[in-house]
Parts: sequence; structure tokens; C-alpha cells
Amino acid sequence: MNQDAFTGGVEPGGLRNQNDIRILLCFILDRAGGGFTGEELAKITQQRGLANYFEVSDALAALIRQGNVQADGAGLLSVTAQGKEIAAGLGDDLPLSVRDKALDAALRLSAEARVRRENRVDIRETDNGFQVTCHISGGQMDLMAVTLYVPDRLQARRVEENFYRAPEEVYRLLLAALSGDPDFYPAERK
Repeated sequence: MNQDAFTGGVEPGGLRNQNDIRILLCFILDRAGGGFTGEELAKITQQRGLANYFEVSDALAALIRQGNVQADGAGLLSVTAQGKEIAAGLGDDLPLSVRDKALDAALRLSAEARVRRENRVDIRETDNGFQVTCHISGGQMDLMAVTLYVPDRLQARRVEENFYRAPEEVYRLLLAALSGDPDFYPAERK
């Protein structure tokens, strides 16, 4: 396997060949079902040190130019029939560890995106600090909204990130505390 790609940020076992990077991108979009932006694909490969950021960007541009990947109006990418053939025919040539790491990172990113789509956090500056409202969604309506005060923007952002990390746990803990029913507590907290 010749090395014709930049290797900055690539961990041992990562991809150092431009063609392999193109195959990996088709593989991710095919197996994870698409729906990622170019930046998200770069994030997936960067999280696990699978490929160099600039090489991923170049590979993606080439795949789009060649008709293997297409973007919709919102910039979400999907693999075309040609790209599916690449993923099916050559995806198994990639090291198993690279495939597993890529799919794990893609699934995690999809789960994070779903959580952010289904729930929201509003941060509003007040005269005395910041008011943070965390909304837990039940589809078209809020199941619960919790508002709290924090003194600065840094803490407001920390509340936001921690909420997005586990909104379902926040919901269960508040429900258990407010209803007095310990059955709502997560198993590890009982």
C-alpha cells in the first residue's frame, strides 16, 4: 500500500493512501446511511485518527466530482449507486479496525445529532447572569422544560453540554425527584 497522503493527525493503523480514504468515505456513507455533512465526515475520521483532515476534504471533493457521492439542498451527503459499488466491492479491503472505528464514530455522531434535534437548550442573558432553559421533547411537544440561573456564559455552556450528553437521564432524575417514585431513577443511581 503506497503512502501518497498527508499523515498529520493520523494514528498508527490509520489511512495514508488517498484511494483508501475515498473508499472509507463511501463505506461510512453506505453503512451508516448517509445524512452527514462534509464537516461531520471529517470529524468522524478525526476523532479516531483515521485520516488527515485535508486528505478527507480532497477525497470528498473528488467523490462528489466523480458522481460517487451527492449532496442534497441542506448539504447532507449520500452515496450514489456508484459509491455503493465502491463500498461493497472495496470496503472489505480496509483494515477491520479502521472500519469498526469509523462506524462507531459515525453512529455516535448520529446519536448526538438526534439528541440535539429532539431536545433544545435556550440560553438568555439577564441583568444578573444567564438563564438556561433545557427542553426535553416528546415529539411535537415539550415533556419537560427546566430553567435555571447560572452566573456566567461558561457555566451556561457547561449546563448545555451536560444536558445534551444525557437528556433522558435528566428527565428520569427530575421525574423521580418530583414524583417521589424511586423506580424512575436510573439503575446505577438506586
